[in-house]
Amino acid sequence: MNRNKKAINIKGTIVTLFSERDEDFICLTDMAKFKGSDTGLIISHWLTTKYTIQFIGIWEQMHNKNFNVTEFRNIKNEVGTNGFIVSSSMWINKTKAIGIRSSVGRYGGTYAHKDIAFEFATWLSPEFKLYLIKEFQRLKIEENERLAVGWDTKRMLTKINYRIHTDAIKAHIIPERISKTQKNFIYANEADVLNMALFGMTAKDWRDKNPKLQGNVRDYADVTQLVCLANLENLNAEFIRVELPQKERLIKLNESAISQMKSLMGNASIKKLEKL
Repeated sequence: MNRNKKAINIKGTIVTLFSERDEDFICLTDMAKFKGSDTGLIISHWLTTKYTIQFIGIWEQMHNKNFNVTEFRNIKNEVGTNGFIVSSSMWINKTKAIGIRSSVGRYGGTYAHKDIAFEFATWLSPEFKLYLIKEFQRLKIEENERLAVGWDTKRMLTKINYRIHTDAIKAHIIPERISKTQKNFIYANEADVLNMALFGMTAKDWRDKNPKLQGNVRDYADVTQLVCLANLENLNAEFIRVELPQKERLIKLNESAISQMKSLMGNASIKKLEKL
């Protein structure tokens, strides 16, 4: 499941959502909390109605070339009979649906494409649906405004330099023949060296301190910090190439971060970049 999630507040109910390939998915599990605590049962009650199955079945036929129409018809014929319950996992597994997604674990839950999520909101409460649409539209407007002022360009500064950083890690730190999971751990560990040097905390520290915020510490950095971070990535790549121990690199990077931030604060060029 995509981890780059955002959240909106619908009359006191926090609802998460994420975008993938320009399509928005909204958390039905969060939405169901508006009606009660047994969110799985609430979603199943909604799914086990003739109208819901017809609606999401038609949606899948419009958007999903691999949709299992035969299983869809079987489910549609069974809906309404005694003891027949439709769960999100059953619907996904039998029909190969893409409009609804379900996963377990800390970041799990049932998500649905916004078209389907809005229908669920109608079933929950017309008032809830209206507030959901209003907040969703506000969020999309804010996203477009951030794009307009060039935020993604500023964030890209660190991403471009991070490739230099990861190449140095790959060439000088990662041993041969280790698993992808082990490699990812090393990359994350080195990313936290930069986080500690500049922000004074690891990615996990930031998440623990900001449980209601989406994204990571770098997403909330200002332009000055992003410029400094880009410089630190290049500097750490050089330290790695000359095989400087991580402990020494952290101290040097922290000293450099302090020096750079003092120089960058109030810099006229940085102020121009903030206005982009």
